[in-house]
Amino acid sequence: MHRSYQSILPTHNKLLQKRWDTTYYNEHRRKVRDAAPMVDTKAPPTYMHLHLKLKKLQLEEERLATIERDNRILLEKMSYIMRTRGRVDNRNNYEYKSLNREKRQRELLRVTKENQAILYRINMRKPEYSHIRWQEQWEENQKFMDNISHYPPEWWIKEEKTPRRKEMRASQEKSMREEEKEEDQKAAEEQSKEEEEKKRQQEDAAKEARKKEEEEKKKKDEEERKRKEEEERTRKEEEEKRKEEERAKAEEEERKRKEAEAQEQKPEVPVEEEKTDDKNESHA
Repeated sequence: MHRSYQSILPTHNKLLQKRWDTTYYNEHRRKVRDAAPMVDTKAPPTYMHLHLKLKKLQLEEERLATIERDNRILLEKMSYIMRTRGRVDNRNNYEYKSLNREKRQRELLRVTKENQAILYRINMRKPEYSHIRWQEQWEENQKFMDNISHYPPEWWIKEEKTPRRKEMRASQEKSMREEEKEEDQKAAEEQSKEEEEKKRQQEDAAKEARKKEEEEKKKKDEEERKRKEEEERTRKEEEEKRKEEERAKAEEEERKRKEAEAQEQKPEVPVEEEKTDDKNESHA
């Protein structure tokens, strides 16, 4: 009994129920096995024209052929040059031309002059701190220290060394005076140079002003000359126009006079003949 088929649902015939359940299960397994996926996971199709690019191969062959031809031509030229004296002319007689060269030269000269002026001012600059003044202040402080000290100055120096100390101090003072004199001379030279530089600048400014005045005067003379020429041309045109009008007027008067003379010389028709002609016309 326990070996017989045990159905899940109640049934009257276990044998038939087993057969039906087996059939349903096999059908289910077949459907599961043959179920189609919702997402296509197959590999994409392979196209030969994408893997074997014949056009690319053709272009590569043409490029290699062109390179081979150029190399062959170059090799022939090199062999010809090696066999003979060659036909290469490496001389370059081209003269460099620039429309902006003069302006760049002027700019370079201006910058150079400015740099030289700056260097001159730096070299001629007086020092802000004077060592002579420092020495004087130190000597003054030394005097104050001597006044408030309990012991005499340089008490540790022996008597035999004192004259030498005096000589050293005298030599130092002498060298200081010489340095001061040299500095005064340098200051005088700098002042004279500055005055000369200022005078030269004033002369240059005066020259520039005179040059500008001459240019303005020349420009005014040119304008005056052009204005006179324009007035002269206008006057001549007016005179020619007036002469033309007078000539036309004279021609008109001459024509009128001739017409008047022609009318005076024209023969007059008799009155009787005119009457006869009228009668003949009426009879006709």
